[in-house]
Formats: sequence, C-alpha cells, structure tokens
Amino acid sequence: MGSSLEVGRIAGIRIGIHWSWLAVFALFVWTLSANVFPSTNPDLGGGTHFVMALVAAALFFGSVLLHELGHALQARRERIEIEGITLWLFGGVATLKGSFRTAGAEFRVAVAGPIVSLLLGIAFVAIALVDPPEAVEGVAAWLGYVNLALLVFNLAPAVPLDGGRILHAALWQRSGDFARSTETAAMVGRGFGYLLIAGGAAIALAGNAFSGVWLAFLGWFLLSAAGAEGRYATARHALEGLLVRDLMARDPVSVHPDLTLGQVLDDVVWRRRFTTYPVAEDGVPLGLLPFRRIAEVPRDQWDGRRVRECMLGIDDVPVYAEDGDALEAFSGLTQTPIGRGLVVDGEGRLVGLLSVTDLARALEVPPRRRRAS
Repeated sequence: MGSSLEVGRIAGIRIGIHWSWLAVFALFVWTLSANVFPSTNPDLGGGTHFVMALVAAALFFGSVLLHELGHALQARRERIEIEGITLWLFGGVATLKGSFRTAGAEFRVAVAGPIVSLLLGIAFVAIALVDPPEAVEGVAAWLGYVNLALLVFNLAPAVPLDGGRILHAALWQRSGDFARSTETAAMVGRGFGYLLIAGGAAIALAGNAFSGVWLAFLGWFLLSAAGAEGRYATARHALEGLLVRDLMARDPVSVHPDLTLGQVLDDVVWRRRFTTYPVAEDGVPLGLLPFRRIAEVPRDQWDGRRVRECMLGIDDVPVYAEDGDALEAFSGLTQTPIGRGLVVDGEGRLVGLLSVTDLARALEVPPRRRRAS
C-alpha cells in the first residue's frame, strides 16, 4: 500500500487511506442513499437518506478500522512490529513486520479482528432494537447486518481472509510444518477464489452484471493473494536460518554526498557500473543514489548538482542490521519501490548492500546445498 496517505495514528499505529478507498466510499454513499435506505425507510426524505448514507458509510469504515486495530493490537501483544493500517478497495489491511513465531500467536492475531466485528454487529443490532428515531434505527440496523455478514464471509477458509489465517494456524499447530501448512491453506484459498469467480460469472449471466463482476473481482483478488501466500512459503523455507550478512553484497561502492554528479559519473560510474550506489560519509550511511536520479538531471547541470541534492535520504531507505533475519528483510524489500537496503554493523557503519536480486538468487539455490556449503 505504498500509495496510501497517512491520516493519523491510533495507539501509535499509522493509519493510511489508499486512493481506491475514496472511490469505494463514494460508491457506498450513492448505493445507500439511492437504493438501500429509500427501500428500508421510505417515509424519510431524500436529504435524510443522503445524511444517513454518509453516516452509515463513515461508521462502516470505522468498523473496518476497529477490526484491523483488533489484529494490530493483538500482534503488538505478540511482540510483532506493526507497520500500519490502510483502508482500501476491499476494506482494510493491517500490515505486520516480521513473521509469527508460533501457530498460537497467528491464531490469536487472526481471531482478534472477527471478535471485534462480532461485538460491533451485536452492538448495532441492539441499538436498532431499542426503538431509536427512524433514521438512527435504519443506519444501526444496516450496520449490524453488514458487520455480521462480513464476519461470516471473513471466516471463510481462504487466505488472506481471517478464516484462512485461522486454518493455517490450525494446520501449523497440528503438523508443525509451516511450509506445508501454508501450501495447503494457499491451495484452499485458490479453490475459494475460483469458486467466487465462477459464481460471479453465473450471477452476471443471470442479469445482475454489477454484483457478478464485483464477486468475480473479489475472487480474482483472493486467487492472487493465495498465490502470493504460496510464494511466501517458498521464500520462508529457502531463507530459514539465514542472516542478512549471508546474502548481502559486501563493501559496496559508495559515493560521498558532496561529490558533484559529474564527478560521480567520471570517477565512479564509468569504472564500476551499478544501478544504485550507497551514499556515505566517514563510513556512516546517509542514503542511496539510484542511477536514474542522475539521469533525471539535465546534462548541463551535472557539474553543479551534488549527490546530497539527488539522493534518497536515509529515512526513505530500508536499513538492516547485518545479523538481522533474511526473511524479514525479504518481506521489507519486496514492499519498497527501490528494492534495495543498506546494511550496517553494530556501530551503524555501512558494511553492505542488500537487494531483491540477492534474495531472489538465494531462492534459486536448494536449501540443503546452501547449508552444506
């Protein structure tokens, strides 16, 4: 979710909104105000229906946010670092850094969100049953129904749905084999994705094109996510036990931040050609200089522009300890556009450069051969 906009923090957890959320929010408001509330509350006027739709859509996504906060806060209790929560096309996603240490930890994090949704659904239904004003009753009844319906759907055994995570945790607990459990859960997820695509096509052919296309699109998303889950299992198996220093490029060619771009080209690039160069001063890393950043500067400015003006600063570049876990580094690098990370020693000095290419090369080598070497 690299294109998300941060809108705030809750309990120190970054909350972001992806651009696709805006389109879905508008669609929710239009559908509720034009179809749902006029059907359930016909005695109310169009203006009231619109206000109800705005409130219902906002509270729905608030419910999604609370669901994801349930996951995130439980992950924090399991000592897993939380990157943030993003609201997007399919609701919300809590992004965690690192992997679960035990099946029990994965299970507890997976069930935390559905428990929140269940409590919210019950609360909204209870509000609707205490005979509040009609507009409030209409909004609360819809929110109660939607939260409970999504709870049931979200418990389907298909990753990345919570039900798929629960299934994976159960398989892992039973077999003790993370990779095999992930492959099985991914296979079930793919099957569920194909089922939704087929169901969506049938609904579309029956005359409800919008619902059919949406269901098929959701199936496609689950199919893609299940494939990604399978690839992660392969990566975990291949990188298990390896550290960052086992895969990094040692003693990378670095450039000083005060060099001009012309000096970098004459003294560094023409002799040692790479796509990216670490920027360091007295051994302390300051950032990365991708060659494309140089190419973006007009040629007549190369002798006047310095590296520090064009580089990616240290805050925009992943930094890893040389004794860090290779799998965690893999997860981090695949989520960054640059695909590169700086590696430092215990004193914070530059000792290497890690790239997605280095990790991909490691995945091509059979684990047994690597451990024997």
